[in-house]
Amino acid sequence: MFEVFKKEIKELLRDKKTLLFIIALPLLIFPLIFGVLGYFMVQAQVEADQEVHKYAIIARQDIKEFSDKVFYHKNFNLVEAEYTVRDELIQAVKDEDIDVGIYTTGAVAGSSGHDAPIEIEILFNNASRINYISEKLTEIFSEYKHVEQLKKLSIYGIANGKDKELILDPVKLIETDTANARESIGEKLGMLLPYLLIPLVLTGATYPAIDLGAGEKERGTLETLLLTPITRTQIVIGKFLTIFSASIATSLFTVASLGLWIVIAKSIFSAETIIDVIAIIGAYDLFLILLLLLPLACIFSSVVLAISIYSRTFKEAQNYLGPLSIIVFVPLAISMMPNMELTLKTSLIPIVNISLAIQELLKGTVDYNFVYTILLSTVFIGVTTLLFCVHWFKKESVLFR
Repeated sequence: MFEVFKKEIKELLRDKKTLLFIIALPLLIFPLIFGVLGYFMVQAQVEADQEVHKYAIIARQDIKEFSDKVFYHKNFNLVEAEYTVRDELIQAVKDEDIDVGIYTTGAVAGSSGHDAPIEIEILFNNASRINYISEKLTEIFSEYKHVEQLKKLSIYGIANGKDKELILDPVKLIETDTANARESIGEKLGMLLPYLLIPLVLTGATYPAIDLGAGEKERGTLETLLLTPITRTQIVIGKFLTIFSASIATSLFTVASLGLWIVIAKSIFSAETIIDVIAIIGAYDLFLILLLLLPLACIFSSVVLAISIYSRTFKEAQNYLGPLSIIVFVPLAISMMPNMELTLKTSLIPIVNISLAIQELLKGTVDYNFVYTILLSTVFIGVTTLLFCVHWFKKESVLFR
């Protein structure tokens, strides 16, 4: 068994394509992808925040103060065009002649005898691109509305400033977040880390499995291996251990890469809070995260090896294993749904349980009894899939299709 394992490891280390997915992707390519995505997201946000929007307004004399606030705002530029009805503004937005139209109905501001409220309608296409039109205009409107409210109160004989504020804001809502820094940042990291680690465990197992199963069939070396004085059980376990090692190595390289890039980021950016939180996370919790991945890697390694053994060619194995990567994201998405918590029920659902456990471990709010339940259930599934793989390898109809 160990002779097969050593042989396969040596061949694995000679395969540049496999090493690319095990080492290069976690260490370099994934951080580079995330860095580039993060850079462009920040740039898009900055550009959207600084973008100057063209606008047109109807009946702006009726709401002169609001009109002036929009006119002098840095993010809005008035288009001098003759729009007289609301439909013209809507059409101009659709035609992209303007980014936003402002239409006013109701009473004339400051006129006596009119108690009907002024209605200010903002017309814009919020699906066209990332923008903050609504947010910026809402901020301007809130200031304008507050001024108009104070004026109305003065008309009704309430002159004292404190009385006005008390009427306008009689009750204040104060929110106090009891979560500590670890819980807050752990919640965010917990949404990301399972999406990164669990698919990588599968990816690290997939490519070696294709080569050790379908690849050997295609090269014609599987028959030679079967003629050696080694049982088929020892052969399949040796191959399994090779795939399992590659899968775990991918996860370890990923975690090491993230740690390295965090250190680099700390030297460039201000990331003391994140570093402090990572320091708070106990070594035992980090050990449990790695321990949770071991039986999962066992499951993935057994499944992909069984599929690879069944496949006639390298390409056929790739076709079978492609959908598997998509299937893995279904339980991951379920674990990210609102109100999903680690309970006895969810601790028995494969992949969902590990994703939820990683989130709770990072937050520091985990119930360790559930973690032990996850380990037992996942180990049971892992052993079952490995036994199936051994049985699968012994079938002539599978090996020589």
